[in-house]
Amino acid sequence: MLFKYLKLCLAGVIGFSTLLPTHAMETDQGSLTVTKMAGGLEAPWAFGFLPDGSVLITERDGALLRVTGEGQHPVAGVIEVAVKGQGGLLDVMVPRDFAASRELFFSYAKWQPSGAGTAVAVARLSVDGRRLEGWTEIFELTPGSSGGRHFGSRIVEAPDSTLFVTIGERGDRPSAQDLSRENGSLIRINRDGTVPDDNPFVDDATVQPEIWSYGHRNPQGAALDLAGNLWVNEHGARGGDEVNRIRKGANFGWPVISYGRHYSGFKIGEGNAKPGMEQPAYYWDPSIAPSGMMIYSGKLWPEWKGDIFVGSLKFDYIARLDGDPLAEVEQLKSAETERVRDIREAPDGTIWYLSVGQGALYRLSPD
Repeated sequence: MLFKYLKLCLAGVIGFSTLLPTHAMETDQGSLTVTKMAGGLEAPWAFGFLPDGSVLITERDGALLRVTGEGQHPVAGVIEVAVKGQGGLLDVMVPRDFAASRELFFSYAKWQPSGAGTAVAVARLSVDGRRLEGWTEIFELTPGSSGGRHFGSRIVEAPDSTLFVTIGERGDRPSAQDLSRENGSLIRINRDGTVPDDNPFVDDATVQPEIWSYGHRNPQGAALDLAGNLWVNEHGARGGDEVNRIRKGANFGWPVISYGRHYSGFKIGEGNAKPGMEQPAYYWDPSIAPSGMMIYSGKLWPEWKGDIFVGSLKFDYIARLDGDPLAEVEQLKSAETERVRDIREAPDGTIWYLSVGQGALYRLSPD
């Protein structure tokens, strides 16, 4: 009875009509309702919830959309981004103080003389929700690279309101072990782009001071657990996609160690372990192409409290991971989970995700 009551209330909490197409998804918590919340999306990459119940969605070609109960409309004010390969307008992060600051944070690929690099900007959303104001770049990976892959680009607000940003190695494998560059790293910056004085390498002039951890390949999912610890998932090569719990100053090994192989079939680096390099909390072989990550509060499904949810771009499902050691314990799958790019928990405890294959935003709610 409680789930039936919640189902009637959910749409009002989030601000969307209940008169939307729905389907069922079978899970170990029973049948869930899959509701299409927005459609007609072109290469959607990320989304975020606003306090008024509306949702922002980024599309890789540079478009920003706002979805409300009345429909969806473009948001003006996004600067030109480098739409190249995997690059474009990527993550959007709504900080906890948005109601007061109206600030939003974006990651994107930026054109440079040498190619393109990952960048981060802050902008304010107008009161009517139709335009961005004061777009200000606060970080830029330099130099850029000519290729169009491995931009990383997830943004997570830390408990102390600093920002964690994942940076791919841009296809330049050795750069992930080069601390003079931010390629293949997870960086931590303040909201104005300055570097916190407690970063692990801030006193070493030979190291980029933004770096928090390194040895990453292409981390496309990141989230805080219920204790405030940061986790990421990242693409391996042929096999070796990883889930990692991030530690300050840690080296996660790419490309020296990996559980995958090069696409040619040759071994990567020195094997899958080396002293001084972190082991993944979990890895997939074959690769699932992970993107998007959410760690669930347990609000509507208490049995899932603390579980990690990861979207698969390759096998079209949402992986649920649990346990110690961590393991994939369930695959949430339906026609609507085609190429899941992003997944997040809404304020009411429902689970929302973006399907690139369907060009749509979906909500999972109790049946």
